[in-house]
Amino acid sequence: MSDTSQQPSPPPAPQTAQDREKLVAERRAKLKALRAKGFAYQNGFQRQHWGADLVEAHEKTHRDSLDLNPVAVRVSGRLMLRRTMGKITFANIQDMSGQIQIFVADNAPSKEVHEAFKHYDIGDIIGVSGVLFKTKTDEVTIRVRELHLLAKSLRPLPEKFHGLTDHEMRYRQRYVDLIVNEETRLLFVQRSRIIQAIRDFLLEKGYLEVETPMMQPIPGGAAARPFATHHNALDMDLYLRIAPELYLKRLVVGGFEKVFEINRNFRNEGISTKHNPEFTMLELYAAHTNYQYMMTFVRMILAYAAKNGLGTATINYQGHVIDLTQPYETLTIQQAIKKHHPEITDATLNDRDALIARLKALDIAYRPADGIGGLQLTLFENTVEDKLIQPTFILDYPTEVSPLARRSDKNPEVTERFELYIAGREIANGFSELNDPEDQAARFREQSSQREAGDAEAMYYDADYIRALEYGMPPASGAGIGIDRLVMLLTDSPSIRDVILFPLLRPESGEH
Repeated sequence: MSDTSQQPSPPPAPQTAQDREKLVAERRAKLKALRAKGFAYQNGFQRQHWGADLVEAHEKTHRDSLDLNPVAVRVSGRLMLRRTMGKITFANIQDMSGQIQIFVADNAPSKEVHEAFKHYDIGDIIGVSGVLFKTKTDEVTIRVRELHLLAKSLRPLPEKFHGLTDHEMRYRQRYVDLIVNEETRLLFVQRSRIIQAIRDFLLEKGYLEVETPMMQPIPGGAAARPFATHHNALDMDLYLRIAPELYLKRLVVGGFEKVFEINRNFRNEGISTKHNPEFTMLELYAAHTNYQYMMTFVRMILAYAAKNGLGTATINYQGHVIDLTQPYETLTIQQAIKKHHPEITDATLNDRDALIARLKALDIAYRPADGIGGLQLTLFENTVEDKLIQPTFILDYPTEVSPLARRSDKNPEVTERFELYIAGREIANGFSELNDPEDQAARFREQSSQREAGDAEAMYYDADYIRALEYGMPPASGAGIGIDRLVMLLTDSPSIRDVILFPLLRPESGEH
């Protein structure tokens, strides 16, 4: 910082619980004194400017120009750093835009105000008004004429130059993480811009944004274990949705031929670096298209989101350079297995007993009731998926594991379905939609029988959805893109918890 680089850093935050409690007690005593004077938690100060915006706007302005043409400003934010040298103090305050330096002195605003400011705590929320000037090292600074303590911080922030580094604590106390870690704030700004870019792209292409139920009497649209709840007034069981698919396709039946939704899904499943029980999905559907159209369209969405959300479609994820505008490799499940395991022959892949033997040899769990297609998929997911670093479309998913997808005209044992893999994980899933009500009803019945046999993730029979299809749904394709995983990819984040503001965690000891 200008003019103060030789000054000592503020003392480190307390390292022990006893030290922290002592500081909290001292701050509470200050608050008590403020309450006695009637100055606690003021709410009358009106901000007019953002700190970092002022710095950016005037970083090239000559200091003489600021002296000759004073720029009056009103800024508020959190006190992050303070360096006092006798009759003057430099400090940094932080708002949503970033930080700006302020200058307080005995003669501006006054000795009394300056003395009070020396006793403010790092983390306090303050409001200042004054004029801009530049220090000897050309740092844009506010010469304070008026200063207000707006909100008292009772808990000390983590030590400034180390921040909050414990990942569990960062997820649990995201509010502190956002205060002290600039990279966290930037990541979630980028997330917002990425989602906005996707929304803008779809609206530009004529898609209609809609909202469908979060609470559903029948969970559908995916194979997953739902969260259950109960509505007291209606005395009925409900489920948090696992996917919006069946409702969105009802809208296609109704004549909304290009629709999308960006919203939450809930799946009662395990937690990992790739899974959170509550997650954000984009789902979109377009009538009179097929899965080939949707593959191209998904690629366009990703490139647009990267370019407009980050400024580039070439990203670096965990050491891998990935260009989202380059042609994506396209492989069937069998081709992908053979590419990465050339020792596995077509004969093995099409022999159920041989596939089971291979899975057992690799100690990979499988479902005994699965046919050849399901076993191939299990082998793929456990031995190939993590090797697909560059964007790769995987095709020809077995009909037995794709109950909502249209069968291939060439081979009814597989569907017109794709999944997009980047950086070793699934980013998108899409297919030509099954619009034959009798075929769909038969597949629902098969899913129901699997549920009765103990598969908690199998789908329910949805009679109303079958009724909707019986009115006639045009040929269509759809896709789902995991927003959290996409943000992970675009921001080089190794864990899904890094890109969700408040990921699900076990309660702290004593937490209710």
